[in-house]
Amino acid sequence: MRTLVWILLGAFLNATAAAAAVPPPLPPIPLTTDLPTAIDSQLPALGSAASVALPKREQFQIGYSMMLQMRAAHQLIEDPEVEEYLNSIGKRLAAQSDKGAANFHYYCVDTPVVNSFAAPGDFVFINSGLILFTKTESELAAVMAHETAHEVQNHIARKLLNAHKASIESLASMLATILLGAASGSGQAVEGGIVASQGLAAQEQIDYSRSVEEEADRVGIELLAAAGFDPEGMPDIFQRLMNMEGIQDSWVPAVLIGHPITVDRVAYSRARAAQFPPVPDTSSPDYYIIKERVRVLTAPSSENLVRYYANRMARGHRGIGVEYGYALALMRAGHARAAVTLFAKLLAAHPELHLLYIALGQAQAKAGEMEQSLATFAEAKRLFPLNVPVTVRYAQTLMLDGKDAEAHRILLDLFNLVDPTPNEIELTARAASAAGDLGDAYYYMGEYQLTQGDLPLAIKQYEIALSMPNLNYVQRQRISARLKEVKDYLMRLRARHSS
Repeated sequence: MRTLVWILLGAFLNATAAAAAVPPPLPPIPLTTDLPTAIDSQLPALGSAASVALPKREQFQIGYSMMLQMRAAHQLIEDPEVEEYLNSIGKRLAAQSDKGAANFHYYCVDTPVVNSFAAPGDFVFINSGLILFTKTESELAAVMAHETAHEVQNHIARKLLNAHKASIESLASMLATILLGAASGSGQAVEGGIVASQGLAAQEQIDYSRSVEEEADRVGIELLAAAGFDPEGMPDIFQRLMNMEGIQDSWVPAVLIGHPITVDRVAYSRARAAQFPPVPDTSSPDYYIIKERVRVLTAPSSENLVRYYANRMARGHRGIGVEYGYALALMRAGHARAAVTLFAKLLAAHPELHLLYIALGQAQAKAGEMEQSLATFAEAKRLFPLNVPVTVRYAQTLMLDGKDAEAHRILLDLFNLVDPTPNEIELTARAASAAGDLGDAYYYMGEYQLTQGDLPLAIKQYEIALSMPNLNYVQRQRISARLKEVKDYLMRLRARHSS
């Protein structure tokens, strides 16, 4: 899979010295109960010239800033079920590398364009159009393995040996602009983003992409096989991508078209895949469910998805994904009771699938069957106690029923053990506020602002939290300690940027 981001990063090497003179923004801090650990995890690794040239902290800052800008533009599908699935596949792949899976983040971009890309700092983005294009879970995993391999091999840092002289803020902004233009299918937006960032590099700065693509293919197949997927998934999807290459690249300016998928590349990946033991198609039920969930979530409002799925089923397509998609489409079209019947039937046949408990519980709530809905979620929580989508959807349903304190409690119980996303932190803050626990509400809004990189606003939220009456001793100590950590960190950053 061509990684346009790298070509653009290479082009950015021509950025002006004026841009480099702009102080970089304060880096976002990932949410953690241990702020110093989060900072230490971003310190430069000294193992290679590439990592010294573009330290881990700066790589993370670029990738995280890109994600925030895409999120602000509503270009990401922020759905707990989709996020959980993509990260489970991606981390399964990354875990096979020496780098490990802990720092990898996988996101779904809301665009029909069939593409994917890796960004600095172990951020990988998969377009919804690509998920729908795949035929098997191994094909999807193959694309994710390729992008993960780019991160594992440190390709971005290896190319940008002098990029540390450029403004990280300008670089992240340029990339986000270009990616948003790509997502909208606008070649003019892409070109505008490049022009605003000082123009294109010479062609020789782009030539490196052939070698890194070949290396990502090789390492990606190794990750794919080691993770238990079918290594043939990579040549299979390459073959199909090659067949539609011209259509999908129509929005890319000609100078940025790197090295398309060729017959040689397909042949190489197939020969490489043949070196591993064959693996039968083991696409999980979750793959088929999430694929159809993405289809429903991204369909334009004018599309009649109920008719689409009814036609597919009439033609004999009765797999779990199609039936899930049909029920989900019915629920979103206002036919919740019909959806309850279909989801209940699916769950009876597949009681091991947490996604079906979630869907049934939500359909029951929409149908006005709140007691049954909460019972379904309670059972799901018993069976899958640390599952994030189950807990989030359960908490949302509890809040709909006015049980805010219970929603707050189960969210805290989970997120004391599992790192939440920004949306999940915000949900925790809203649950605390609705339950009347204003100290916790302002504290978690401070945590949310940390994930947005806004340290001054986070400090203000913590200060308000400390002013709330009826704080217990534990709350006061936790908020005070966090406030001190963030203030100290902000002071060090400002001192570093002014020196």
